[in-house]
Amino acid sequence: MKIVIQRVSEASVTIDNAKVAEIKMGLLVLLGIVDDDTQEDINFLVRKTVNLRVFNDENQVMNKSLIHIDGEVIVVSQFTLQASTKKGNRPSYIKAARPEIAIPLYENFVATLENELGKKVQTGQFGADMKVALINDGPVTIIIDSKNKE
Repeated sequence: MKIVIQRVSEASVTIDNAKVAEIKMGLLVLLGIVDDDTQEDINFLVRKTVNLRVFNDENQVMNKSLIHIDGEVIVVSQFTLQASTKKGNRPSYIKAARPEIAIPLYENFVATLENELGKKVQTGQFGADMKVALINDGPVTIIIDSKNKE
C-alpha cells in the first residue's frame, strides 16, 4: 500500500461537475492498493498519516501533526500509484489490486483513519473519474510505502 500525502491549505474533489469533498487546512491523501495489502498495512499508514509532523509550529518549524492542528483530510483512491514503468513508456498497472480486493481495503483505510482522528474523513469515489484540486502548502509532499518502511 502506498500513500502520497500532500499538506494543503485547501483541496477538493469534483465528480461530474459536482463537488463531493472539500477541506481547508489539512492533508490530501492519495491511496494505492495492491493485492497483498492487509490490515497491518492500513494500521501502519494511518498511524503515519495522523502523527506525521508536517505542520508548522509558532517558530515555522514542521513540528505539528494533523492531530495537533485539528486538520481535515480527503482520501482519494489512486491505482496509478502502483504503476510499473520498468519497461517501455506505457505504465503497467498489473500490481494494482482489482476492485473486489481494493474497495474493502480502501473503505477500511478510511474507517481506520476516522477512528484515529475521531472525526469524519472526506473521500473521492472509488473508480470514478475525479478532478482533484489542491493548493499544496509548502509545497509539502511525502510518499510512504507500507512495504518499504525506511
